[in-house]
This record gives sequence, structure tokens and C-alpha cells, in this order.
Amino acid sequence: MKFDDFKLSNDTLAKIRELKFTEPTQIQEESIPAIMNGMDVIGESATGSGKTLAFGAGIVEHSVPKHGVQALVLTPTRELAEQVKTMLKQLSSKLHIMAVYGGVGIEPQIKNLRVADVVVATPGRLLDHLERRTINLDKVKLLVLDEADHMLDMGFIEDVERIITKCPTNRQTLFFSATMPSEVKRLAQKYMKEPLKVSAKKMVDPTKLTQVYYDVQRNVKLSLLTHLLQKEDRGLVMVFCNTRKTVDFVAKTLKVNGIKSIAIHGGFTQNKRNKSLEMFNDGKFGVLVCTDVAARGLHIDNVSHVYNYDIPKSPKEYVHRIGRTARAGEQGQVINLLCDYDHDNFGRVKSEYREFEINKTQTPELSRIKIARVVASNQHRGRSRRPRFSH
Repeated sequence: MKFDDFKLSNDTLAKIRELKFTEPTQIQEESIPAIMNGMDVIGESATGSGKTLAFGAGIVEHSVPKHGVQALVLTPTRELAEQVKTMLKQLSSKLHIMAVYGGVGIEPQIKNLRVADVVVATPGRLLDHLERRTINLDKVKLLVLDEADHMLDMGFIEDVERIITKCPTNRQTLFFSATMPSEVKRLAQKYMKEPLKVSAKKMVDPTKLTQVYYDVQRNVKLSLLTHLLQKEDRGLVMVFCNTRKTVDFVAKTLKVNGIKSIAIHGGFTQNKRNKSLEMFNDGKFGVLVCTDVAARGLHIDNVSHVYNYDIPKSPKEYVHRIGRTARAGEQGQVINLLCDYDHDNFGRVKSEYREFEINKTQTPELSRIKIARVVASNQHRGRSRRPRFSH
């Protein structure tokens, strides 16, 4: 099947060609015809499967410039909101499309909402606008919940329900989610009309994904990570940590040891987060150290290695992390760095995903590394920040 086989306008088809998409992915092939026919759709599909283009095509085809907010996309994170907005703008140069999220000034958003045709929003900031009456959802014809399961994980479901009830009942509703937990199914049953259920195969090829683990003492972890990254010479690398503090510490230590790394977590300003992702995607930095905020929804190509510096508490988050690599026929490798406090989390992963083959690897001989001092900006002013050495 080709994009030409869908009921898309010549303008939309031209935009898709400009983006160099030649053949639809499975989720696009199965959902776009139903979306174009005005049906409600539940799409179970992993990050990177092409779902944004799927619902984006429906949005640009069913929205008219200067007729108020006609399409609303809810996303769990600011980064994903920006990414969806960018894709929608690439599909239409006529519609006024804007992203609405917290962490930035609200006044420019209020001004832009007066002329918006399509809004991509995180639930919290959108509720702020609804309470201020700076957005009107009475003309919404198409409502999209993107990464619905992640919104559930982040505690947004009540906010999402409040927003849904502010939209017209006579609308088209699309849910896209990597998994379908019971709470997401309940929402679908309550707010959707005879939805078509489609499911795409996972984009990660398990035959091309190698998973290994090291078991070391906690004071050796950073030396091991540094040693392994110094040996890497292909693709982009993502290093996942469980906390912001660890991200900062790991990223700074890698830098003082000559590894071009950049950090991203929820404590950064939105501009800094966007800039970090842009530089990583452009290959200016080979290593991205991050919390799980970067594991879901973000489009990052050419990731050859995923390192779990910490093992996540949720086995599902482990799957989302490793889903960043082994895509589109490429080889990928997952390296888990375990110490005493990771064993419980790692045990849960192996118990829930018994099909995973994760082999133990012998720890190489390690050299001493420099350890960066991470000092809060409002503390210890004037104190030396010279790196110290470890192991």
C-alpha cells in the first residue's frame, strides 16, 4: 500500500513526499483509512512506529484555518508536545499549530491561543488555560491521546478526564499507546464510540538486540561506564539513570574524562532540554545521559547502544528504554550496570520478561578516572570544583 491509496489531499501527499516517507508503516496503513473516515481508533504502537504521522494526517485533513481550535492532542511530556507540533507543522503550512506546556511563560501562549487551529498540550498547563478561560474547546472535532499509558503512569488520568469532558461529545477520538493497561481500556470504553483497534508490531527487532549485564561494586560503576564508553566508536549512546542528581553527576564525570556527553532531565528549562536533544540528534554529542523523560515518545535515530546505569523500578520502563535501539534493521546493544541496589529491580525485569536473554559479562580491568564535583549553584560559591580521582 502507498500513501496515494489513502484519501489524502494533494497538499498533504506533497508534504509527506517532502518528508521522504515513501511507504506507510504498519500502524499508518491500518489506522489512516479509519481516521480519514471519521472513526474512533485505538492504536497500540511503540515509539518510532509512525503514529504521529497517522493521526497528524487526520488532523490536517479535517481542520480548517481560522476556525478556532478544531484538533487537540494531549501528550505526557513537554518534549513530546514539541515533537508532535513540529511534525504537524511539517504536514501543513496553512494551519496555526501551537504547543502548550508548563515551564515556560503563559502570556505568549494566551496570545497565540486566540488564533490557534490545532493545540498540542500537556494536561496540567491545558487545565490552567481552561481555568483562565484562555482556550475554547467547543469546536474540537478531533481529540488525540498520545502515549496514553505514560499519562497514566505519570498520574495524569484524572486531568485527562476533566479535559475530555470539556470537549464536544460529537467528536472523533484517537488513543495511541505503547501498552493498553486496564485504566486506559476503561477510558476508551467510557469516551470512545465503537473504536477500531489496531496494533503494530514492535519496531525493535529482538534478533538484532544483544543484552548483557555487569555485576560490580557500586564504587566501580562509574569507572566501568567510562571505560566502556571510551571504547565505543559507532552510533549514538543513551545512558539512563533513575534520578536527576545521578544524571548530572554522570554527565559531568564523563565530560571531565574526555567523553562528549550531554544531559537531559525534567529539572532543565524547556529551552535547555530542546537544545540538548537537538545537539544529540545532530551528532554534536555522542552520549546522552538522561532520566526516563527521554525514553518515551521522542524521535531519536541511530542509537546503537543503551546503557542502564541504574535499573528502573518498573520492568515496563526497562522495555521502553531498550526500545531506543535495534530499529529499522540496525543492530543494537543494551548494557546493564548492576550493583547491590539494582538486583531487586533487575530481578523483576527478568521475571516479567523471561524471553529476554541477558548474559553476564566479565568486568574488564579498569583504570582510575576523574570524578566531577557537582555543586548546587547557590551553594559552596567560591569553592574549587577541580575533579577528584576514583578507582
